[in-house]
Order: sequence, then C-alpha cells, then structure tokens
Amino acid sequence: MLQQVEGSKAVAAAVAACRPQVVCAYPISPQTHIVEQISRLVKSGQLHCEYLNVDCETSALSGLIGASAVGARTYTATSSQGLLHMAEAVFNVAGLGLPVVMTVANRALGAPINIWNDHSDSMSQRDSGWVQLHASSNQAAADLHVLAFRLAETVSLPVMVCMDGFVLTHATERVDVPDAAAVDAYLPPFAPHERLDPDDPVSLGAMVGPEAFTEVRYVAHRRHQRVPEVLPALSDELAHVLGRPAPGLLEPYRLEDADTVVVALGSVVGTLQDVVDAARAAGHRVGVLGLALYRPFPADAVRGALAGASRVVVVERAFQTGVGGIVTDDVRRSLAPAVPALHTVVAGLGGRPVTRASLQAVVERAADLPDLTFLDLDDALLAREGALAAVERIGVPAEVAP
Repeated sequence: MLQQVEGSKAVAAAVAACRPQVVCAYPISPQTHIVEQISRLVKSGQLHCEYLNVDCETSALSGLIGASAVGARTYTATSSQGLLHMAEAVFNVAGLGLPVVMTVANRALGAPINIWNDHSDSMSQRDSGWVQLHASSNQAAADLHVLAFRLAETVSLPVMVCMDGFVLTHATERVDVPDAAAVDAYLPPFAPHERLDPDDPVSLGAMVGPEAFTEVRYVAHRRHQRVPEVLPALSDELAHVLGRPAPGLLEPYRLEDADTVVVALGSVVGTLQDVVDAARAAGHRVGVLGLALYRPFPADAVRGALAGASRVVVVERAFQTGVGGIVTDDVRRSLAPAVPALHTVVAGLGGRPVTRASLQAVVERAADLPDLTFLDLDDALLAREGALAAVERIGVPAEVAP
C-alpha cells in the first residue's frame, strides 16, 4: 500500500508482513524505531510472534540462533557498536548456515563516538559469511526485507539488510509497503534445511578439527556463490507479485554509452542519479552503478555493467585505514585483468553531508582525480588542530623532533 511513512516504520511493516515467529530486540540508535514499531504491531495483535526484549546485542542474536535452529523464522536489527557487540554471534550464525534476517541501520563506529551515518559497521563484518544487501531508498529497504527472507531461506544463509541510519531510517517519504497478502503469495512457510528435533536428534555446530574445517568453509563458499545466480529470479518473482520493479543485484542508471561510471551503494546512489542527470544535460557521458548486493560480490554482473567504461569512480562511505577503498578492491578484482582507470572517493564519514555540488565536482574532474580522494576534507581544521604535524613526528627521536 502506498503511504507517506518513515523509513523505519516501512521496514517494520514489511518485516511484519513476512510473519517472523521470533523477534529479539535490543534498541540502539538509529535502528530503535524499527524494533519499537514491531513491538507495537505485536502488542496490537497485528503480528503474532515471540517478541523478546533482551539485555544486549549478543543476547539478541544468540537467542535467534536457538530459535532458527529449531525451525522458526527469525529477525532482529542493530547498528554500529551493537553490531560489533554481537560479532561473535554474527560469525556463529553464518557458520551454522541459519537463515536469520537482520537490519543494520548503518552508523559510524567509534572512537570517537559518532551516531551518524557511514558504512563502517557493516563493512567491518563483510567477511563474516552473511549476505549483505544495501538499500538506496526507503522503497528499496522495504522490498529488500521481503526479498531477504526468501533468499535466506532458499540458500540457508543469514542476510543483513543495510540501510543508511537517519538518512533513510528517519526520513519520511512515499513508500509502497508490501502488504501481507502479497508477501504470503511470495514467501512460503519456512521449511528449514536442517533443524533440531528431540525425536530425531543431531548435533549442530559441533567441534570440527583440521581434518574437516577447510571443507566446511568450502561448502559455505560454494553456497555463497549461488546467491548471485538465485537472486535475480527471486527479484523477478517479487516484482511480478508486487506489480512493479523490485531490487536485484545491481541498480544501473544511464549506463548507455557512459565512458565514466560512478559506483556506489546506499542512499548516495539517489543523489548521484540527480548529478548524472545534470551532467548528461551538459553533454558528459556519465552513469551510475548502484550495488544492491554487496556480499557475495556480484563480480560477473559488475564486469558486464562496466564493460564500456574507460573510467570508474567508486564513492565509499567507509575505507580501509592505511590502505584505501574497500568496494574499490572488489571492483578491481571483478574487472581484472583489463582494469580501466579506477579512483576511490571516500565521502560522508560520520554523517558528513554528501552534496550534489561536491559530487558534481567529482564527476566534472573525474579524469584528474588521484587514486584516493577524501571528499570535502577540511584542511583548515587539520592545520588548526595540528593533527598532521603530530603524525609527522611519529617515530622521530625526541631530541631531533621540532
């Protein structure tokens, strides 16, 4: 149903339409509105499930391990330090192949403490074994949660749906929220691949030694490799049920004849689309490639989408300290050995606005970009605080330091 709604409430409604049987909730900004709204739906009788208020994020995900292992459809949400708090359980869920769905309302990691948006939290867990889907809008966020339950239960893998904290979670806009009837037509009752049953006892997550641990990881790797193969068909089926397009692997925009393509994920994709429209009107051959699926990385699809580009600019809201771009490395691997000119632009860390004007400047001077750019870096602030001067003194003996 089309409605003017806050992103968090749209996601809560979409999750409720998927009829989770167990929800474990521990609030942390900016995901709090999601679990609060789900609790209201439970209290009002619109959602029938076991809703557990727990004492911390590790408890939230640990509770879902038990619930999922006995065959329940499960859901939780977290953000930032909360995702780090549950990191041990994050790896356990993936290692057990449990189809848990979790929203990550992306928020910067501390220290220093920062409650605003960037992608450092979900990127820190990119190799944990969870599928990662990224929403470019609140419409995509609502749809991706429906898709996530179907995908998780099809390939028996946990799925993390990432949406930009505050930028999306607290923004009110028009969203066609999938209703229960449509979701029922798309999402069958949960039939687990494996489950704990007292009448047919098995061991789940038992100790595995060197003689088989590599094989366990190999099986997980092969399972992940199936995701880019399975997801397009599941997306097409969802689109058919909803009667409109649904998110898939990629979100290509004006890639026809584009010689420069900007790659990004999250809400900045929408801003980039506006920038590209203006650049096209000015005669620049520019396009945008949004990544809806980030883990596993859809290398073949990205390679095909960027086949005509002579220059690729990757806009990232997190980075590898001391190294550079995270997504850039994935793009580079997918294009090897014929890698075009490739640039990383780190933008919007800690919630700094990523404006059309700044991105317009990036597009206009794409040919002159260095390998790594920090967008809108405040050189005056660095000079005033003496931060770079302090760095230069590291490792210099005190008697010769200025």
